[in-house]
Amino acid sequence: MVRNINPQNTSGTGWKTVSSTAKPIAVLIPAGIMTAALINKDKISKYKAIEIGTSIIVAAATTTMLKQIIKRERPGNVYTDIYPDKPDTDYAFPSGHVSVSFATAAALSIQYKKWYITVPAYLWGTGVAYSRMYLGQHYPTDVLMGAATGIGSAYFSHWLNKKLFPKKQQLKKR
Repeated sequence: MVRNINPQNTSGTGWKTVSSTAKPIAVLIPAGIMTAALINKDKISKYKAIEIGTSIIVAAATTTMLKQIIKRERPGNVYTDIYPDKPDTDYAFPSGHVSVSFATAAALSIQYKKWYITVPAYLWGTGVAYSRMYLGQHYPTDVLMGAATGIGSAYFSHWLNKKLFPKKQQLKKR
């Protein structure tokens, strides 16, 4: 399937830009929420920023461990008719870009239950997922597992936060 998505020439595509947003946006969103929370002395937003950031850290750590356990080669390193945008020696499964983008999207959707936050966040994550296949860096199963890892990390972080800090949950409900 990745052969049908990956063109022979990936230079100059907008998909490189979409792909390159994954990690900076994943860092900037919780940092921005935390900055605003500190400026406004808003404890609720501070806890939300911490939980979103934790989701991303859990996703990144889980992805790194899975890559080292599974050690799946990238499609461009295996097939001569897959043309990656750049050589990459890191393992493919699961996709780290997709993992952090979906952790960000899921954590935002948990914390801010508004369609105008959730829909764009998941559209962005989906764009990152498609871009990783288009650029020849990942198989579809890499991006599916990356999305599952990211979403699972967000829900795990939310569950853990509720268990470890039940008093802070009461503050959020006010």
